Amino acid sequence: MAVRKSNKQTQAAALKQIIKRCSSFGRNNDNDFPNDVPRGHFPVYVGDNRSRYIVPISWLNHSEFQSLLQRAAEEFGFNHDMGITIPCQEEDFLYVMSMIQ
Repeated sequence: MAVRKSNKQTQAAALKQIIKRCSSFGRNNDNDFPNDVPRGHFPVYVGDNRSRYIVPISWLNHSEFQSLLQRAAEEFGFNHDMGITIPCQEEDFLYVMSMIQ
């Protein structure tokens, strides 16, 4: 059990680091970052067409969203420059959004 809890803590710390970096988009003069992401939010890309959604950091507290982030980490790793790509269909993401809101 302790190993599993430690692994979850490590994953949570890594996810928080990604989100911290994503939430600072548009806060500096680097033109590589989108300037339309408000503070406290981050972009995610979903579905085959990579539709872009801006979501609040508070969603990290929801188990449904954490599950999507875990799938993203397993498939794509933790190296995301412009946002997180979530490997699910857009309809599934919209359903999760409706559960969280």
